[in-house]
Amino acid sequence: MESKRTWFITGASKGFGLSLVKQLLAGGQRVVATSRNLTELTTAAGNAGENFLPLQVDLTSENSVNAAVAAAHDKFKSIDVVINNAGYGIGGSIEELTDRETRDSFDVNVFGTINVIRSVMPILRAQQSGHIFNIASIAGITGVTGWAVYAATKFSVVGLSEVLADDVRSFGVKVTVVAPGAFRTSFLSKESLVMAEQPIDAYREVREMHTRYLNMDGQQAGDPEKAAKAIIEVAGEENPPLYLLLGSDAYDRAMNKLDRLEKEFKLNEELSRAMAYNA
Repeated sequence: MESKRTWFITGASKGFGLSLVKQLLAGGQRVVATSRNLTELTTAAGNAGENFLPLQVDLTSENSVNAAVAAAHDKFKSIDVVINNAGYGIGGSIEELTDRETRDSFDVNVFGTINVIRSVMPILRAQQSGHIFNIASIAGITGVTGWAVYAATKFSVVGLSEVLADDVRSFGVKVTVVAPGAFRTSFLSKESLVMAEQPIDAYREVREMHTRYLNMDGQQAGDPEKAAKAIIEVAGEENPPLYLLLGSDAYDRAMNKLDRLEKEFKLNEELSRAMAYNA
């Protein structure tokens, strides 16, 4: 690991976030970690020492995020790598999920990410350096039956990351969007997953897909420690990728999506090109 840097990680009390915290602290890095539950975070991180700043943050509150970023900068005088990891899954067809369930998901998965980016960018611009990692999902590249709203939030993270990378490049700030497949974290457990409170019996295929995914809990092929290590390695690259696919399942699904897109786009190429006034 290269010279000491300050890492700002959201959703750090479990999953990828916690794996990152532990590996980074073991490597002598400075780590600012946020969670909704400070006790859970500090217990999970253990006796982390002076390089660790745990913070209780509500990512849906701009004021809470701004206070956390300010505290991080005050303590360590820089923020070098930002990892927007916080988020949760939500299952159900669009018809089944209420407006509140849907908006709550976007508030955390999308607007929480945006709040952090908005807050850290003045620091990164002043430094003329930094690296932002936005943790999306392979579902943000190719969705799956029964997870429309979750896919929508992660497609949003992918889209904003693509444009963000262009917007901040001149400031020396790099952006990577991470699209993991299935990893053996708590993602499919009740503490990280919301299911529609008002399921509709007619959506049999949706229920079947949910059962398939819930039965996968604890059997996922992906190792979160390897994922954390990969993210740390990419953060050390001079020319990091915009996209980081993690897991063979993620890679295969993304490549299949590329093939499907090419076929779909070409189906109506003649019609697509015939829209000009002189066509």
